[in-house]
Amino acid sequence: MIKAILFDLDGTLVPMDQRIFVEDYIKKMAEHMAPYGYTFEEINTVMWKGTEAMVKNDGSRSNYDAFWETAEKFLGKRAIDDIPKFDEFYVEKFDKVKEVCGYEEKAAQTVRKLRNDGYTIILATNPIFPRKATEWRIKWLGMEPEEFDLYTTYENSFFSKPNPKYYEEILSEFALKPEECLMVGNDTRDDMVTRKMGMKVFLRTNYLIHREDYDIDIYPNGDFEELLEYIEKIKNEE
Repeated sequence: MIKAILFDLDGTLVPMDQRIFVEDYIKKMAEHMAPYGYTFEEINTVMWKGTEAMVKNDGSRSNYDAFWETAEKFLGKRAIDDIPKFDEFYVEKFDKVKEVCGYEEKAAQTVRKLRNDGYTIILATNPIFPRKATEWRIKWLGMEPEEFDLYTTYENSFFSKPNPKYYEEILSEFALKPEECLMVGNDTRDDMVTRKMGMKVFLRTNYLIHREDYDIDIYPNGDFEELLEYIEKIKNEE
């Protein structure tokens, strides 16, 4: 029986072109940090290297620590001293990145319907963002953070997608078995890896990320209407 539904965020619930989003995000971060003596090249390097460190994190430290240890390696101790200035960006200016993202009313409607139906709703967004940035992204969806039973951030996670241990962390927190979960995402690698763990999956195809050469029809896929139909089908089979 399905007890929990895990949703990816970027490209799944919030429409976006990932490349445009990342470019605007780093550009705005660099603009914010320029008065403090940071060049665009420094910010661009540390954002990419820090993300790489979080994706490769082995669980020995939080993703937060993985990022800032990497930032210190490339920028020196001033990066650690200036964490409040970086945090200031997420509080005051990150919200403007929503201008390069879309909005789809059906996304929030679908999540709320499933929550009202009694499912545990988890925002399984890759935990490479600070909590404040993730809360802004939830608001771009037209929802509030408290409408999710959990949303993963770089502060509360020790692994990242596509590492199965990232998902195992979530299951452990809710005492869930893989077969009790459905993962909804738009990335055939990062999200659909959960099928190998025993979860049911649904591939959101509107902003599909597909890095390999195989037929995506091996996964149930489509838009939110097809998702609800698929969940109803699962219920009828239980």
